[in-house]
Amino acid sequence: MHTVDMLDQALHLAGRLGYQVRYEWLGGNGGGGCELRGQKVLFMDLALAPDDQLDQVLDTLRFSPEIATLPISDQLRNLLGVRKIA
Repeated sequence: MHTVDMLDQALHLAGRLGYQVRYEWLGGNGGGGCELRGQKVLFMDLALAPDDQLDQVLDTLRFSPEIATLPISDQLRNLLGVRKIA
């Protein structure tokens, strides 16, 4: 599957996990997930290429244990390195 498609799937999953996605120009020096005032926020660095943006999202999502229970594509599950819980 194409990187941009995987990025779209990962961002959709982030939204389902409660992340507010913010697109910011960070000059290639930032991005990723954090919590601000009790709200989960995922900063996407617009200076990065799609494959690097995908890596940022995946690094954030790997810390969410509930992803193992959500319906996601096998390709995204493999990228995240999580197994499906039956």
